[in-house]
Amino acid sequence: MSRRYADAKEAFVDEINVDDYIELEGSKRAYDQLEHSLDKSSKMVLLFGKPGTGKTLLLHRLFQRYKYQRDLHFVETPSGSRRAFYEKLFGIFTGQTMPKKSKIDFETFVAFGKKIKGERSIVILVDEAQMYPKELMEEIRILSDTGSIKFVISLHKTEDEDLVAKQHFQSRIWETIELKNADRKELKTYVYKRLLNRGLTEIANQLEEKHFKFIHKATEGNFRECNKLLYTAFEIYEHYDRHEPKKIDFNKFSMKILEMAAIKTGMLHV
Repeated sequence: MSRRYADAKEAFVDEINVDDYIELEGSKRAYDQLEHSLDKSSKMVLLFGKPGTGKTLLLHRLFQRYKYQRDLHFVETPSGSRRAFYEKLFGIFTGQTMPKKSKIDFETFVAFGKKIKGERSIVILVDEAQMYPKELMEEIRILSDTGSIKFVISLHKTEDEDLVAKQHFQSRIWETIELKNADRKELKTYVYKRLLNRGLTEIANQLEEKHFKFIHKATEGNFRECNKLLYTAFEIYEHYDRHEPKKIDFNKFSMKILEMAAIKTGMLHV
């Protein structure tokens, strides 16, 4: 038994790893906008798109690129706790840990933001902002008005997204960046590079246009769904490779197994 399918399966583990970043036309355009936004005077930047379009990965890439060059900070997936956010903000402002029993005095944070205007230019990347309570979103808006903090807000694109933007940010969003699902060409490049980056050239070359057409239709071009589908497909391959290798044609990618994976993940109903 070889590890070819185990390695292929691992290529599609859905995790945030900047080293796995694959530059596609849409993601490159969005990342370039994010980079340029750091030098603009805008108080707030909105990054939005459906779950699985790569928002978190772009924020991680931006953070890794500039964390030692700028006053740049990353607030990752929130706990939903207002206090947790302000503990993080306290650390950004002071470089110290917020005392556990201290009360949150929002006006003090605002006053501090005004005080450091012109001395510091802080950029805070806020991921999964749709998980924050409305009260906190309004406070973030007010903090951005101090002129010392730029917030880059990542939101899932849902029916409520426009409402959130209008209610909490209004004209303060000076720039919006949207990430969309990939077209078939981009998804093909994504799949190829995920395999080639792990030296799985033989498997990558077995994929044909009919396979990419099926993958794109089943996943609607969503990277997270693509990862799920192909991880499952290679998991099925791995099972046959271990237990019934004679049923596998090592020289041809199986549409049947791809369909089995789509059924197993709920992307195809029979």
